[in-house]
Amino acid sequence: MGGGHSTYTPKTAVGRWLDARLPLPRLVHDQFIAYPVPRNLNYAYSFGGILSMMLAAQIVTGVVLAMHYAADTTLAFNAVEKIMRDVNSGWLLRYLHSNGASFFFIAVYIHMLRGLYYGSYKAPRELLWVLGCTNFLLMMATAFMGYVLPWGQMSFWGATVITGFFTAIPLVGDWIQQLLLGGFAVDNPTLNRFFALHYLLPFMLAGVVILHIWALHLVGQNNPDGIEVKSPTDVVDFTPPATMKDALGAVIFLLVFAYFVFYMPNYLGHPDNYTAADPLKTPAHIVPEWYFLPFYAILRAITFNIGPIDSKLGGVLAMFGSVAVLFLVPWLDTAKVRSARYRPLYRPLFWLFVANAVFLGWLGSRPAEGAYVTMSQLATLYYFAFFVVAMPLLGLIETPRRLPNSITEAVLQKVKAR
Repeated sequence: MGGGHSTYTPKTAVGRWLDARLPLPRLVHDQFIAYPVPRNLNYAYSFGGILSMMLAAQIVTGVVLAMHYAADTTLAFNAVEKIMRDVNSGWLLRYLHSNGASFFFIAVYIHMLRGLYYGSYKAPRELLWVLGCTNFLLMMATAFMGYVLPWGQMSFWGATVITGFFTAIPLVGDWIQQLLLGGFAVDNPTLNRFFALHYLLPFMLAGVVILHIWALHLVGQNNPDGIEVKSPTDVVDFTPPATMKDALGAVIFLLVFAYFVFYMPNYLGHPDNYTAADPLKTPAHIVPEWYFLPFYAILRAITFNIGPIDSKLGGVLAMFGSVAVLFLVPWLDTAKVRSARYRPLYRPLFWLFVANAVFLGWLGSRPAEGAYVTMSQLATLYYFAFFVVAMPLLGLIETPRRLPNSITEAVLQKVKAR
């Protein structure tokens, strides 16, 4: 589905001249106009385009903000305030960028859950999934570095706590922490390192996104029924059907995004970060941004030693393991059927997993004490059990529903059901 003969025909002399030397119009036509996509795609498949749009917006607003930012501990907090008050439209740029990070993660979580629900990681799309997980990892690193830059209370203490967990790693932990901090404590070298990395990583992310799109176009798009394309009637050209679908999805997404930017710009942030960083005053509850809260809950859930592994190292391993296990999903799922539409046992477990992830996010915002710890441990247990127990086991015991013979048949069945 990713290959085929090009149907592009230049219509002008300039077009023919350019096509013979640098065929960019042919590339755009073949990959974004005439590219065949399954005819049964739904709006859940719009978030790939939305993510590309949000990445571009984050890079553009980030570059402009960097022109007015000062990566110095004595200037950073006031530099952000100056952007908000004295730079033309600086308040808009900052709110677009800060809320854009949150909406970037909203889109990526929906995109990943869609992949898990419809089995978009199964052969021949394993590398496509791995590249997507790599993008997610780069996003997390970029967001963590960016959270430190305002140099508020939560920025300072979040960096202190998170980098401190690296010391739990045997042999190299202290070295990794000092490499990140540029010394023995969060200070000016730390801010300079994080600013440089926060500026660099989005461009690395853009490079991996290009590889991700390339891999997608080589193996072809998955679809809600998880059936491979079998005939020309199973597909339509990307433009206009898929383009219009993605455009409508993007408009709705942007309307919600704009509502937060203009009416609730600080809702997704933490109030403590509007106080300048003070190494002598610790906030009552140190928490990361909301999109890291599920992983923070997993980190704090390990309050016991596991043999020679103490609780601190166990928490770090669990947190990193919660991301690492995503890379292994294509090989953990043993089912022959892709889509959860035809998997009666997997579907309720998947929705329980979604609810559990949201629950972990809430627990991450609570104090690490009392019943919250017990609930975090149970939720963490289900998080890992879904991947390492349910996915391999269901492929052996689950009896899937009958699949349609083709994408066209699935579409016609849906039309008749109406």
